[in-house]
Amino acid sequence: MMCSDGSTHFFKRKELEYLSSMIDTDEQEALLLPMIIELEGHQAEAALICQGEIEEKVSSKVLNMPVTCEQGRIRIYRPQLALLRKMLKTTTQYVFSPKIIA
Repeated sequence: MMCSDGSTHFFKRKELEYLSSMIDTDEQEALLLPMIIELEGHQAEAALICQGEIEEKVSSKVLNMPVTCEQGRIRIYRPQLALLRKMLKTTTQYVFSPKIIA
């Protein structure tokens, strides 16, 4: 897949099929891939960037637990992050965000 910055991102067909089994056709069209996981320094948690209910639905099913999108992010802890990445390695992407101290 060609990204907006001109780079190429490859997805495993198995992951795309797994995602498509969880959501309907309209949701498949609306889901932005790769899903972005934001990490900040040495924090014990990470955040899955959430554009809407689809990311909530997908992450809830993958993690087999309820999740909530608050302020555009779904907070997950390291064990959930490991499981999410294990199941969706090529359809998720890390973004490292420095913590700003004011």
